Amino acid sequence: MSRKTVAIAVDHGGHSLKQACIEEIRRAGFDVLDLGTDGIEPVDYADFAFRLVDALAAGQGDAGILVCGTGIGVSIAANRHPGIRAALCYDEETAALARRHNDANVMCLGGRKTPEGTARAMVGVFLSTEFEGGRHERRIAKLERCQAA
Repeated sequence: MSRKTVAIAVDHGGHSLKQACIEEIRRAGFDVLDLGTDGIEPVDYADFAFRLVDALAAGQGDAGILVCGTGIGVSIAANRHPGIRAALCYDEETAALARRHNDANVMCLGGRKTPEGTARAMVGVFLSTEFEGGRHERRIAKLERCQAA
């Protein structure tokens, strides 16, 4: 059985958290698909969000982590795509709830707003938390219908 893969993509504002996130993904037992960026030169967050969602749509990853300066831009960009439920998280509780209640498959972080230790903890929680299902399935189905329209 092959290990699951987590894709990660960041813009220049998220570059400061990238390595810490990669280390935590590996620590959680997942392979990493690194989709850039690899430096602090200004780039467009949407390009990197689109790389990640395209990789997930192609089956190259099972989940994703996106980081820009605030996390807002990448979450907006990612959520424009069918099948993506990108959640902007800011602590361990929101990372857990994003998975448990929303079946989020992409966690978005703010590179300029999230301390490294918090980001590390959030990655671990996001990757280890299961979707609860139940009443939440009805809500997720509504989101999927909206994206298909």
